[in-house]
Amino acid sequence: MDIVLITAPVSRPCEPPAGLAKLSGILKDHGVEHLVIDANLECLLHLITSGEPLHAQDTWTRRSARHVEKNLRSLRDGTAFGNMGAYIKAVTELNRILEVRSKSHGVHVSLNNFTHMRRSPVKSADLLHAAEHPEDNVFYPYFLKRLQALLEEHAPGYLGFSLNYLSQVLTTFAMIGQAKILSPGTKILLGGGLVTSWMRGPMKTNTFAGLVDEIVDGPGEDRLLSLFRGETPSRISLPEYGGFQTRDYLSPGSIIPLSTSTGCYWGRCSFCPEKSENTRYCPVPGGAVVSLVRHVLKKHSPALVHFCDNALSPSIIASLAREELPSPWYGFAKIIPELADPDLCSSLKRSGCVMLQLGLESGDQGVLDKLGKGIRLETAAHVLKSLTRAGIATYVYILFGTPEDCVGAQKTLDFVSRHQEAIDFLNVSIFNLPRYSHDAANLTTFDFSEGDLSLYQGFVHPAGWDRNRVRQFLDKEFKRQRSIARIVRQDPPFFTSNHAPLFAKR
Repeated sequence: MDIVLITAPVSRPCEPPAGLAKLSGILKDHGVEHLVIDANLECLLHLITSGEPLHAQDTWTRRSARHVEKNLRSLRDGTAFGNMGAYIKAVTELNRILEVRSKSHGVHVSLNNFTHMRRSPVKSADLLHAAEHPEDNVFYPYFLKRLQALLEEHAPGYLGFSLNYLSQVLTTFAMIGQAKILSPGTKILLGGGLVTSWMRGPMKTNTFAGLVDEIVDGPGEDRLLSLFRGETPSRISLPEYGGFQTRDYLSPGSIIPLSTSTGCYWGRCSFCPEKSENTRYCPVPGGAVVSLVRHVLKKHSPALVHFCDNALSPSIIASLAREELPSPWYGFAKIIPELADPDLCSSLKRSGCVMLQLGLESGDQGVLDKLGKGIRLETAAHVLKSLTRAGIATYVYILFGTPEDCVGAQKTLDFVSRHQEAIDFLNVSIFNLPRYSHDAANLTTFDFSEGDLSLYQGFVHPAGWDRNRVRQFLDKEFKRQRSIARIVRQDPPFFTSNHAPLFAKR
């Protein structure tokens, strides 16, 4: 076996990891012998279904333990999606099991997060500690046996770990440390979106030399093929999902993640991490996108397609609108004038589009202009209306705490409230300032984390609109508006936008 590709917990266990599926397809096309392991799914299911009995716990925990199989089944067969009440019961009871079983290890594990009470995922010393003491990790009983069997049966030359989220960091390093104990000669590769951000920001070189043999900066396909075949990708490869246990994910039917590009076609937003990291926009050639999608759908017949692009480009949206795909789909789209066209929206609906994620960010035109969003509020209003009339759900993203003032926040509240009937789901977040942003030159900044791998920093807001004031505004004003509170309650807990289109379809 040339290489085993692994992704560690915790991320939402609802679909295969898109990055590994893409790498698997390329390696398969070029004859590289490999396996893919979604240790995130495996570890979470093990913690939910195995472990110490919970009979002595409180009533809620005992009830949750009795309902484990029923709740897993209801998420997989779709009955939990019949109404939000049934869904909330299923996911909160499963989450309760994770919380209780992880608490004794000094960590908080949920269906979408991993928080250590003493260790930080942005302190390199804590990452090395996790590797030196893998037995302290809550998932250790599972991944010890999994790695032992894997190394004995397949004897891979390399283990490649894909690291994309902070919630995966400590367990990824615990697994790397355990792999080094079991097989010191097996080489370790470390890549993924978070690792790329580290390499283009605080890390620069391999901080973990001696533990990690090589860190891959950027998309991994070029490096892997160079390593194993001495070549670069010669053609477009279909992502490969056959190595994943798609029936075990917590979603009804298989959800297939698919990307038609890397980077962002717009690339002009202020404070964008990808801009500060100089991430290039690399799309699949226009004529090949529909062919790629059709081949994937024909081979896998998914229940839902998740386009993972930062934003589907106008040309790809137009291409998809001309098709009638056999599976429903959703993804991110920039708010562009074309989406205000009712005919285009109707065509997108016929093509299978059930939901679009839209980064509105603010209801203040001045703020949008300063952020370089290229969005006109009147256009946004028409887009929301046209999508809603076509039967396409809207998942709208709002961002507070950028260099905007209280007036801007109030305008955002007013915009959302005025267009409540055209907003199905709402994601509300507080701005984090990228540490290496070129747009922060005129801001007074400070460290709010002691971690040497932190990608963000604090700043003194020009109008005094700091994080505490933003939180107070959100809790006491924004989310207490009746029309807005109704939208916020519709967001599926833990899985949010990943499960929202499954409700939109109904």
